[in-house]
Amino acid sequence: MTTEAADLLKTGIEELGMKYSEKQIESFLEYLSELKKWNKAYNLTGLKSDRDIIIKHFLDSLLYAMVLPPEALNLADIGSGAGFPGIPIKIMFPDLKVFLIEPTQKKAIFLRHICSRLQLRDIEIINERIEDVKGLKVDVAVTRALCSVREFIDKAKDILNKNGILILSKGPGLEKELAELSGGCLGSISRQDIILPFEKVTRHMVTVRP
Repeated sequence: MTTEAADLLKTGIEELGMKYSEKQIESFLEYLSELKKWNKAYNLTGLKSDRDIIIKHFLDSLLYAMVLPPEALNLADIGSGAGFPGIPIKIMFPDLKVFLIEPTQKKAIFLRHICSRLQLRDIEIINERIEDVKGLKVDVAVTRALCSVREFIDKAKDILNKNGILILSKGPGLEKELAELSGGCLGSISRQDIILPFEKVTRHMVTVRP
């Protein structure tokens, strides 16, 4: 299992054009093991197989990293759930300060556990709704939550630094959504289409500068 999972992960990361260390691969495998173990009691994800978790959680999370501005020093993952996309991004970019914002207590408990288990530094779990978070300012805010571009802008814009950006992944229906947003005072909106390894599914990575 470990060898197959490691090979799948390595191939996927390489397909995304990223470099990795063996330590990073070990962190992902530990994450995979703990997620499956805790999922039995905490219901953290509907995905069960190693392959699905690696592709649809780990690699899908790394699509966000592909559009991160190189000058970003910190990042907030809003509605982090079981740590996606924040923890995979942190594993690959250990110097990035990461805030995991998750209102559900049992998920926040898992996040604290896995961050400790993986010995991740400069990562903070905030067990609150984004609307209740005070005093936080970041360069980048991301989410995998199912919400519209407009909803994400409304929820997250107040935690951004002056030149901060929002990143979210969208599937089919994006064109209609962007058309409805055109003409509004929502700032600059751009997109980059990236293929998720192994699935051959296109993810529309939307970047917003409010």
